Amino acid sequence: MSKSTRILGATLGAVALTVSLAACGGESLEKSKDGGSASAPAGGGGKGRLVVGAAGFTESNVLAELYAQVLRGAGYDTSVTTVNNRELYEPSLEKGEIDVVPEYAATLAEFLNAKVNGPNAPKEKPVASSDAAATVAALEKLAAPLGLKALPAGSAVDQNAFAVSREFAQKNNLKSLSDLGKSGLKVKIAAGDECAVRPFCAPGLEKTYGIAVSGIDPKGVGTPQAKQAVKDGVDQLVLTTTTDATLDAYGLVLLEDDKKLQNADNVLPVVNAKDAGAPEVAAALDGLTKALTTADLVELNRKVDAERAKPADVAKAYLESKGLLKKQ
Repeated sequence: MSKSTRILGATLGAVALTVSLAACGGESLEKSKDGGSASAPAGGGGKGRLVVGAAGFTESNVLAELYAQVLRGAGYDTSVTTVNNRELYEPSLEKGEIDVVPEYAATLAEFLNAKVNGPNAPKEKPVASSDAAATVAALEKLAAPLGLKALPAGSAVDQNAFAVSREFAQKNNLKSLSDLGKSGLKVKIAAGDECAVRPFCAPGLEKTYGIAVSGIDPKGVGTPQAKQAVKDGVDQLVLTTTTDATLDAYGLVLLEDDKKLQNADNVLPVVNAKDAGAPEVAAALDGLTKALTTADLVELNRKVDAERAKPADVAKAYLESKGLLKKQ
């Protein structure tokens, strides 16, 4: 699952939940639980073995390494296994094949809303909003009957965001989406086709901010082509995410979502309550959650994507810099 799929999906249908885990194309989760597949070395101590799930895109891979290493430092043997979409890894989390996953509050809340209350629930009776506390509370309520436990969320957030060129922002004195709306400027948005109908995209920009949207340029969410189009002035606005680490390279800047159009996709750990519900697990992960910021995620993503550093190495250096892992 790509990052844009996670952001755009808001998963309006819990599909393919019965698909075999073999469809992931990797080793089985049962094997990884027994220590057969691990991207992070085993270590830690005798508190037990925990499998951390990753969703296959840069940020999720880095977060999984952060979780695995901080838990190893707390005395657990840990490994990381990658399952590329939520439709597969969420059921395996329920079964205890995976013990911990880094998640996004609003997206997972609506995924579980669809699973529990039917595929139309996220549209007809959404549980996520721009209120992080309320969104996490809704997530906790949906997760508990499934044997899952959502741990506290932090300030780090990876949600939809809109960027313009630095030149365009300076010329028109734009710092927020409200500024863009008040300017009366017509903008073409580089995004996915669905931007035309999704409430967080063109319709939301028009309704919430009064932005004059002249059209959608279907170049995808945060793709190089989409950002290049805005850099070149072909389009004026690009849909990306708050943790996009490549904006500087294209001379782009985010406009503040000052009226909170986007849902609260704050980062948080979700665990199998039976296998990983111990207070020691929560305490170790909470220290990381409290330290992690959106700016930190941007920099961690940049190091992997731009500098080609390994997620495990980037995670280790970060944890050591924050005093969450002893330097070796």
